[in-house]
Amino acid sequence: MAYPTVDKPYGFQPINRIGGNPYAGSTRLVPIASTAGLTNAAMFDGDLVELTSAGVCQVVASGSAAPQALGVCVGVQYTNSSGQTVQAQYAPANSSNAVAYVVDDPTALFKVVSVSGTTVVASMGRTAVGQNSSVILNAGVTSSGDSQQAISTTTAITNTLPIRIVDVVPETATGADAYVEFIVKINTHTYNNTTGI
Repeated sequence: MAYPTVDKPYGFQPINRIGGNPYAGSTRLVPIASTAGLTNAAMFDGDLVELTSAGVCQVVASGSAAPQALGVCVGVQYTNSSGQTVQAQYAPANSSNAVAYVVDDPTALFKVVSVSGTTVVASMGRTAVGQNSSVILNAGVTSSGDSQQAISTTTAITNTLPIRIVDVVPETATGADAYVEFIVKINTHTYNNTTGI
């Protein structure tokens, strides 16, 4: 039986909650950063986002440390140049009145691809489960609105790394112990940070 081939990253896809409870599709509307001094980059479906001290979200600024990680963007809404409200897969940089639909549940689990660098899909063994990883911050695809964020195949026990690997996805394994998709949770979720912003 041939398994489906994963040839590029697609960002973080919500699948369920830790413990196996189903993901019910709940999101929180969070304004997207649009003021000076904040990251005004485009935001794509599947991007890991962080909360800023201004109470707005932006694409995580660092893939190796995101202490205020809020969740994953699963769609956006903004005002286009004609003054129309648009609901879309991604918001172009510096969009007006932009808000993100964010899966902000700190117990949410996501499916994501592992890469050796940029968008080069690479496998890891089951020993990656329980380890932490950084986020590879690739730019999204404007034609589809999809993120191309992924996790690094370099893992460690470092507690500041933003992603915890919870399990493997056996359906897309490329060998007996070679997995390219993983189930992960946000390790440095802002709701679990007792210090605040």
